Amino acid sequence: MSSNSAPKVGVIMGSKSDWPVMEHAVAMLERLGVAYETRVVSAHRTPDLLFDYAKGAAERGLQVIVAGAGGAAHLPGMVASQTPLPVLGVPVESKALKGLDSLLSIAQMPGGIAVGTLAIGKAGATNAGLLAAQIVGLQEPAVREAVDAFRAEQTRTVLDNPDPRPDAE
Repeated sequence: MSSNSAPKVGVIMGSKSDWPVMEHAVAMLERLGVAYETRVVSAHRTPDLLFDYAKGAAERGLQVIVAGAGGAAHLPGMVASQTPLPVLGVPVESKALKGLDSLLSIAQMPGGIAVGTLAIGKAGATNAGLLAAQIVGLQEPAVREAVDAFRAEQTRTVLDNPDPRPDAE
């Protein structure tokens, strides 16, 4: 958990091997001061845990779930089928198809079970953390202010460094 406050975001993944991608979601949540919890919840190896986790998420105070998965990537959709909370899916790069299989599995949800699908890998995980913070920020002004500050910092960085050449000052 990121702080002493109750977690607002659940960051879950299908396997411990997904952590090198999903840690970027956690890093963004920490940067923006959003309390979170993180754990492995496998759609295929621990389906009962998945159902219990998803069904109890709202009553535990979570406001959004970030779910990363590779390959068949059933985790985000299965979680979304068991909770009214927004679920953000992060496709984790797979060995066989470089994450395209994960992306398509998460994006091609049937109508009526929504999963917000992000980009494959690090960029997707980073943006999932940012989007989760934006959702939490709808109810928590301090988080909204942290998101605003982050975005202003990005703008400043670009404006302060307009010359793309490595040796430019």
